Amino acid sequence: MSATNASNGSRIETYEDFVKVHDLLLAASGLPQSLHFKLFQKLASETFDGGAHFEIEPCEEGRQRRLLLTSETMAKDSNVFLIYHAWTFRLPDDYKQLQEVPGLVQRMAALMCVDVEDDGGSEQAAESGGKMTAEEVLESEIRNAKETGDGFVRWLELEELGLDDATFLSLNLSTKFPDLLALSLCGNKLENQEQLVEEVTKFKNLKALWLNNNPVLEKSDCGMEDAILQGCPKLEIYNSRFTHNFGEWALGFCADVYGKDNPASSHQGNLPLQSVTSLDLSNRGIHNLINKAFSPFEMSNLSYLNIRGNPIEENSVSDLFGLLKAFYCLQSLEVDIPGPLGGSAVEILESLPTLSSLNGVDASKILESENHIVDSMLQLRLPEWTAEEPLADRVLNAMWLYLMTYRLADEEKLDENPVWYVMDELGSALRHSDEPNFRVAPFLFMPEGKLASAVSFSILWPTQNVKRGDECTRDYLFGIGEDKQRSARLTAWFYTPQKYFIQEYEKHLKKLQSKCLPSLSVKSSATTVVHRSDGSALRVYTDIPQIEEFLTRPEFVITNEPKDADIIWTSLQIDEEVKKAVGITDQQYINQFPFEACLVMKHHLADTIQKAQGSPGWLQPTYNLETHLSQLIGDYCLRKRDGLNNLWILKPWNMARTIDTTVIDNLSAIIRLMETGPKIC
Repeated sequence: MSATNASNGSRIETYEDFVKVHDLLLAASGLPQSLHFKLFQKLASETFDGGAHFEIEPCEEGRQRRLLLTSETMAKDSNVFLIYHAWTFRLPDDYKQLQEVPGLVQRMAALMCVDVEDDGGSEQAAESGGKMTAEEVLESEIRNAKETGDGFVRWLELEELGLDDATFLSLNLSTKFPDLLALSLCGNKLENQEQLVEEVTKFKNLKALWLNNNPVLEKSDCGMEDAILQGCPKLEIYNSRFTHNFGEWALGFCADVYGKDNPASSHQGNLPLQSVTSLDLSNRGIHNLINKAFSPFEMSNLSYLNIRGNPIEENSVSDLFGLLKAFYCLQSLEVDIPGPLGGSAVEILESLPTLSSLNGVDASKILESENHIVDSMLQLRLPEWTAEEPLADRVLNAMWLYLMTYRLADEEKLDENPVWYVMDELGSALRHSDEPNFRVAPFLFMPEGKLASAVSFSILWPTQNVKRGDECTRDYLFGIGEDKQRSARLTAWFYTPQKYFIQEYEKHLKKLQSKCLPSLSVKSSATTVVHRSDGSALRVYTDIPQIEEFLTRPEFVITNEPKDADIIWTSLQIDEEVKKAVGITDQQYINQFPFEACLVMKHHLADTIQKAQGSPGWLQPTYNLETHLSQLIGDYCLRKRDGLNNLWILKPWNMARTIDTTVIDNLSAIIRLMETGPKIC
């Protein structure tokens, strides 16, 4: 962040002086000019009035917060708010500050929602104290069936009742409820596989069975499932997933046609799914979608379909497109990309022209941007920790979801080490949106006109018209499009489709493994001595102050003209055009050789090795994050899945020594560190 120093150290009093000192900063912030004077007023009076217009609300079960507008309305570009920086630091100092600054770690832990201990056990115990016993549940269901129905219990939920094998057997369910269609035994203590199979298979009309979160599933193999499916030939849902027998009942369950209050069809006609307009089949383990019940004849009004999380590998892409095209009312589709319909959102939309949205994104926007991977329903990457983990470690892990950064500069030099900061509670509650209604920018206020007096803030202003109750959002990647790997960089905050990144990594690895250029013979070179024919000192031209200062041997003399020098030692790149312009000849010695960047710059060196040798055993996996972030994410995901080392070294390829170098195993951190400059990883 650049700054302009005022000619004197007096405090800024007028708006004109404020603009004169901060003109570059104002332009860089993007704040509309109509708000410049209001910003000056709030900075001069230190007015933090965000609390009068916004409120912070817990969300995601207390693991995150969001910001809501409390004012009646707020028009676009109508106001600007100051946000205080609650924590400002450089990376080498983060842990030390958390340990030594009083109250800092507690405030950051509360702000990042990692200060709460996992008390799920006590809550569960409290809840279980008020639950009915299994016998009481059965009595209640029998009574309800007689009072409201035909007296037959067809749906039974015996969840989290602590049922063990002996108690379950004593209930004698098959005798009491022979017409049962759905049975849930989730969260109990069932362990005996043979006994469970014997009892369950007595229900010949059973459509759905849930045994989730029972010890028996940890010990069982496919044999138990096969035995249950063979003994219950009408079973369509097993442990929340569709069986190969799934049909109208399973689809109706997912469409809320069937449930506890309506376990069987009450339709007089033959098309009970005719009224279905929305169908969520996500994560149902579907292998084959081409099914008699899943047809436009059965569901002619279907307009929304979600098939995320299903392999559907038994159907070809073309067959699936043919099936979905027949649903003439289908307007909105959610599907994994890459997935059963291929790897391109554009191709999906071109094959299904009736769609108006894909994965929650407007179809016209996808076609306009030509994005192949789209998703507006990405799962948040929330912090994870254990009860034994110290607060400081929790904060260091979670902070990459909240950090922002800038780099200081003046007229003479750029600060080599970037500054990281966390906005206050109000600013940190702003969540991401690809279509935000607010914008945030860092701003360095210099009340005395000099960098030494600078105080850092963030400024917040509305970019859309907002009304009371609306969530206030910002774009975490403002100004970053797909040309700068936007979709991949969102992985810092969201769980993006791993399959896509793994495929990109595998293609990259295959390409590397196919390369291996033959080694060329190397001719030995002779060392020559450079000297002038008249015995005078060699003339040296340099633009490096250290060489000019310390090159004091009598054999050399400094010259100010490159064309007169015998030796040119410069930090500038000397190419053919420069040689012609300056008058440099082939008889002069230069501290460079053609295309030396292939060896002396980190990212070019890795690229050179990979182009020549592919992926030799002596070279660690190396990625230029400016061009190969997706491949790095795929590699990271596979290593995490396989339990391999995931510790990465990040170095800027445009800086020397160890400046801005980080060693870390946090994927969000790896991606966020790209914001401080180009990195090799």
